[in-house]
Amino acid sequence: MKQLLRRVFIKHSGIAIAAGLLPFSSLTDLTTETMTNDNQYDVIIVGGSYAGLATGMSLGRAMRSVLIMDEGWPCNRQTPHSHNFLTNDGKTPAEIAALAKLQVHNYPTVKFFNGRATTAIKTTYGFHVGSATGELFAAKKLVFATGIKDLLPAIDGLAECWGISAIHCPYCHGYEVRAERTGILGNGDMGYDFTRLIANWTKDLTLFTNGPSTLTEAQQQKLKQRQVVIIEKVIDRLVHQQGQLDHLVFRDGTRYSLKALYAPSPFEQHCKLPEQLGCMLTEDGYIQTGPGHESSIEGVYAVGDNASRMRTVANAVAMGNAAGIELSKKMILEEF
Repeated sequence: MKQLLRRVFIKHSGIAIAAGLLPFSSLTDLTTETMTNDNQYDVIIVGGSYAGLATGMSLGRAMRSVLIMDEGWPCNRQTPHSHNFLTNDGKTPAEIAALAKLQVHNYPTVKFFNGRATTAIKTTYGFHVGSATGELFAAKKLVFATGIKDLLPAIDGLAECWGISAIHCPYCHGYEVRAERTGILGNGDMGYDFTRLIANWTKDLTLFTNGPSTLTEAQQQKLKQRQVVIIEKVIDRLVHQQGQLDHLVFRDGTRYSLKALYAPSPFEQHCKLPEQLGCMLTEDGYIQTGPGHESSIEGVYAVGDNASRMRTVANAVAMGNAAGIELSKKMILEEF
């Protein structure tokens, strides 16, 4: 009964803190007395996709107690196949993640929590992390492998095609649509530079500025020399079959057939907790990290898409592997 009352107290206090009814300092005070060994870890990893799982495996192999918190909503959930990842080329992202999770499960010191982390504070001895359902956990170190959120233009059908036929990276998806009729959604310097890049994969290119062009005269002439069509009409919607693009419909009712559309878009951090903790961001919006993938806040680390412009599964795994090794080494030396 005593343990049950503690859990209820923690749960409702955590909700009150998340709602702003109690100060964050209250969480430090109450968990000092009520936190049990069952919810204390060496490291908490927020985000259990490729970077988070790779970090967890490295730490598990160093016999560190780890909790991986994940809500199961990866950014590439619609992508039919993952590419440019040696030994896994062509597999579905879900297949790679499932096998990775199964392998990480083999390390008994690594535990999983299925749910969203909603609060995180720095304490005297490390960090406290709360979940959406009210559970509280403590750790000496904290790793964010939470990815980024694409801010797509408000074009009907674009979100449904995202990661399938509306794509962002030629190194991940370009080979599969090589030599196909391809569009680029962009304008100005960004649209021009991205068109130059994609010209490596196909010569049948159309640049959609989605409104008046802001290309320079020199840029327009260069694109025309390379037979790139420039269309300034405003796009109304993408017509597709289960994410496979068939054609665009413009606001004036005309149509344009396409096989694929590159749509480089701005983004934001998928999880706001690093910023709430005080982690600095780069000018481009990534979590700023230094040696060992540690952020500007001591004891807080960031790996994967949230900290790197190199947005590939292979890079996420590499970053997670390196961060786990560096973090475990640091903890070992700190405790010696």
